[in-house]
Amino acid sequence: MSFITGSPDEADTDDGRQERRTTVTDPRALRALAHPLRLALLDHLMSFGPRTASECAAVVGSTPSNCSYHLRALAKVGLVEPVDGEDGRERPYRSSSTGLSFGRTDDPEFAIGADTVERALADRQVDEEAALVHRAIAQRDEQLIEWREASMLSGYALRLTPGELRELVEGLDALIRPYIALTRAEAPEGSDVVALHLNAFRHPDAIAAANAARAAAEPDETVRPDHVEPTDGSAS
Repeated sequence: MSFITGSPDEADTDDGRQERRTTVTDPRALRALAHPLRLALLDHLMSFGPRTASECAAVVGSTPSNCSYHLRALAKVGLVEPVDGEDGRERPYRSSSTGLSFGRTDDPEFAIGADTVERALADRQVDEEAALVHRAIAQRDEQLIEWREASMLSGYALRLTPGELRELVEGLDALIRPYIALTRAEAPEGSDVVALHLNAFRHPDAIAAANAARAAAEPDETVRPDHVEPTDGSAS
């Protein structure tokens, strides 16, 4: 999925176009993103660039009129914007940014809303990634041999500190940035949109084991769930 968290707001791409990642702090935008169809529309525009409501409808499984309504709702809060179409009839929309993160404020209502949307985005991302992988497997025999041989499906169990994990994620992000579909205008002939998913997190079994060990060591005290404070990348 194209939603980005914890990345710089702006960066220059190799072809001179500007990559823009927005930090959402407007409660109206949060409310707009609470609708699953709007998330699907925004994700599609971030992945494939400007599309009309009719083109979006064919992908997200809705009607052109319904997609048009929700695209206008996203436009009202600045998440998408209309652009000039080639035929001058139905206007396409494009994402206003290449990625989203959610700001932290002292407003408890906003903080709760941001956390809810982030969880919804994460759930949608996981579901979408799984669906895409299943579709890719089902379509494997329809692929050209060079695409099949270049593709991969892998998972790794690493042993890292929080600081090393942050450094690794930032390094991978820096390697990937020049190839983002929305901003790579001078892609070579034969290129196409590729789905690349990166998920990096402390293994849930490791968290459970750490909590169990702490509880065994301090049986008479209330055990605080093991966690890492997001400050300087060091463990608390």
